[in-house]
Amino acid sequence: MTTSESGEADGSDPEYAVVLDYLPHGRPDDDRPQYKKPPLAYGIGESAFRLVELTLADDADVGIGDRVVIEPADERESVDRLRDIDYGDLSNSAVSELDYVVEEIVEREEQRFVDFYNDAQPITLRLHQLNLLPGIGKKLRNNVLEERKRKPFESFAELEERVSGLHNPKDVLVDRIIEELRDDDLKYKTFVRREE
Repeated sequence: MTTSESGEADGSDPEYAVVLDYLPHGRPDDDRPQYKKPPLAYGIGESAFRLVELTLADDADVGIGDRVVIEPADERESVDRLRDIDYGDLSNSAVSELDYVVEEIVEREEQRFVDFYNDAQPITLRLHQLNLLPGIGKKLRNNVLEERKRKPFESFAELEERVSGLHNPKDVLVDRIIEELRDDDLKYKTFVRREE
């Protein structure tokens, strides 16, 4: 799905988030009486890896690993409100699920992430998007660039087969996405975008 500058959906497909943790009785640090606390969930958006806190409807049937619509607002069924949060705002359970869910999203949308290797561009004269990936230096970057000139990559398996020295290209991306989620001060973020 594409979003406009304002963060509003400008297309047809809804944006989904995967539930990382479900708190049926709200946040523990909420001082309101238990019966006044709405159920909450922590999630991660699939398109921009946006971390969100979801205030759920009382009758919401939501569990860890479920996909819920977060945008556009008028298509949300179980979600009353959402707010963008930082990595530090996640519950411990949500943090422990994060790696698995990011890996699952990358696997499910393999072509999107293989296309990153096909389409990555220089950021500056000395820095290329590929160099942002853990373990990819000048030599490995040049190997990827040479191979993609011959023919675009079609899968992670093909990437690993054609580019000598590139092991687990999927895991390299997952590690970078997790790093971008954890560190708000990273100068360059390729995968994680936050709604403003």
